Amino acid sequence: YIDTDEGWLYLAVVIDLFSRRVVGWSTADHLKADLVCQATRRALRQRLGLTGMLPGAGENSQDNFRGLIHHSDRGSQYASGDFQQLLDDHGITCSMSRKGNCWDNAVNESFFGTLKTELDDPLPTRAIAHQKLFDYIEVFYNRQRLHSTLNYMSPAAYEAKHQAA
Repeated sequence: YIDTDEGWLYLAVVIDLFSRRVVGWSTADHLKADLVCQATRRALRQRLGLTGMLPGAGENSQDNFRGLIHHSDRGSQYASGDFQQLLDDHGITCSMSRKGNCWDNAVNESFFGTLKTELDDPLPTRAIAHQKLFDYIEVFYNRQRLHSTLNYMSPAAYEAKHQAA
């Protein structure tokens, strides 16, 4: 939830647990299933170019992503038929914690906590908020921000190191 003078802007992200890279994200003025479906579709498209990092890469879309697990909370948008079908279409297993248990979604929650401390709040418009999110995620977080879990490397540098190996 990003506070703007126009009202909330909702952000959904898909984070690769290997590299902590935000591989897909989407914003909207609602919390419907389309928000998380859009973020997930972007993640799938982004990762198609990196299928060497994924198990079972093949011509079939399910082969490209088989073995992946999508962790989320129990929000209605993640439990929706549209989102569950999207995961199923790509052979991705859904993992949701029990009610009141946040462990499956801890990395995303950590990302959102960091984002909220590092992003100006409130922002005047949803359009400005979207642009600030783009700059934060695509320019800073993925390419420059150092992560202790990655041996103090950025997600992009961590992936590059492991692709070269």
